[in-house]
Amino acid sequence: MAEHLSTHEGMLSKLKYYHNEVTNAELKQIIDLQIEVIHVKVMLMLINPYQNGYIEVPSLESFTGDQYRPEEAWGQNTLNNKSIALEARAGTKSMADNNFVSALMMKNPNVRRAHIEMALQAALQERYGELIKRMGWAFVPHVSVQDQIDTYQHLQHILNK
Repeated sequence: MAEHLSTHEGMLSKLKYYHNEVTNAELKQIIDLQIEVIHVKVMLMLINPYQNGYIEVPSLESFTGDQYRPEEAWGQNTLNNKSIALEARAGTKSMADNNFVSALMMKNPNVRRAHIEMALQAALQERYGELIKRMGWAFVPHVSVQDQIDTYQHLQHILNK
């Protein structure tokens, strides 16, 4: 759990840096929401030896996304919004994956369930994806139906082995 919390600490630091660097208001709001959602309080309660009760993970809808206020200026928009959005989406997916894998290793049912709930809060990843798509920052190659058929036929042999 301590290693897992260190991962969250690094992610929080990076997100705070990004929050101060971006100029796109919607991207800033998504990052702000993600900062608020990272469940350090929940995890600290889970490892607290004096906490014996049931720990609940707040739903994503309970967060406003306007809690983070920078304590100091980190820089002057040296990274561009597109790069930050793409990396933040990847980082969000990585944290969700990390929470799910961690859940599989947890023996305590409350801790396991909490990590699964945190992993399921992948809606942030979708918000980044929607912004990226709307801004034209995503490249999704389109292939013809014939290309799909050719690929399917070429790889169909895998089923016969």
